Amino acid sequence: KQNTKQKTTRLSDNLIGSLLGIFGNVLVSISLSIQKYSHVKLAGNKDPRAFYHAKTWWCGFVLTSLGEGANFVSYAFAPLSLIAPLNAVSVVTSSIVGLIFLQEKSKPKEFAKRYGLSFLGCILTIGGTYLFVAFGPNSHEQLEAANIVKHIVGWPVLLYLLLEIIAFCLLLYFYKQHRANYLVVIVLLVALLGSVTVITVKAVSSMLVLTAEGNMQLYYPIFSVMFVCMVASVVFQAKFLSQACKLYDSSLIAGVNYSLSTFFAIVAGAVFYLEFKNEDALHICMFLLGSAFCILGVFLITKNRKNIKTFEPYVTMDMANGVPTIHDKGLVDFNSSFSYGALVNNDGATPGVLPVNLGQPPASSKSTDASCDQPDLKTD
Repeated sequence: KQNTKQKTTRLSDNLIGSLLGIFGNVLVSISLSIQKYSHVKLAGNKDPRAFYHAKTWWCGFVLTSLGEGANFVSYAFAPLSLIAPLNAVSVVTSSIVGLIFLQEKSKPKEFAKRYGLSFLGCILTIGGTYLFVAFGPNSHEQLEAANIVKHIVGWPVLLYLLLEIIAFCLLLYFYKQHRANYLVVIVLLVALLGSVTVITVKAVSSMLVLTAEGNMQLYYPIFSVMFVCMVASVVFQAKFLSQACKLYDSSLIAGVNYSLSTFFAIVAGAVFYLEFKNEDALHICMFLLGSAFCILGVFLITKNRKNIKTFEPYVTMDMANGVPTIHDKGLVDFNSSFSYGALVNNDGATPGVLPVNLGQPPASSKSTDASCDQPDLKTD
């Protein structure tokens, strides 16, 4: 009876953690779309801080905070290997929200041809999410400070951390000294840091939840160590991701980053927290199959885009409030795929009419003729 009760408790914790993770990823994706929509509406504003006064931007900010909070708490209830692949939910939500904001009117055949891969990717991702949630690991424990220290001093964890540090240093050496700015190198650096992030996030989240329940964990030194490592790894991840975004397309980064980050997160959960210790072969195979479906689905969603085309504006005399306007020459495809909450295409162009402030009223033909009729100045 005790084993049955423990198993039921673990299943309920897994369900709570999975629902929190799904809810958090959906909220984050929607909030990023709302914030992007606010920036697009203010694209022609001279004040770069104008979005601080927009209600839509603050609404997106509040939703982002709630979503990230739900993701953070989910690590305290469910295994790390179960929560990490749920980031695919944000990609699916972003593609759906982007398609809704796109409001494209086209024939069914053209629509199916253009968005068929995205639709197939969404189906694979949803099916994969069901598989790895249903067959995910159940060996979840309450991570008190003593348990975390026990995991850290084990030789599998020390060997894993040593190999990870060596790999990170080698990649960083080639990246800095030999200018190996390849996408795989940069994203591998992000994924290695990401494995440290999810390990520390789970530890910090679990200790905070236990503290909220009355079991104080904040006085232990391991909490401070994990918290500092969590913040540092997040900051350096953001730095490397920003470098990758400057060199490569965001859709390609999204697919590669998700696959590598998910792989290292699952390995970290298996080695550090022994999450697959009591699982049978069938559950492990079905879990891995679901994760593979999610990775394939994310690649299909992010791959469904056209080649990058440059923005070539031209000025017309279509006066808007007495000012000439700039239009796109038609070379930018505003119907390309969306990723991670972007409401505009990954080329960085926005489908709007931007006013041009010339600072002076346009010269009229009358003044030009008058200037031509002026007498020439006499010269000595």
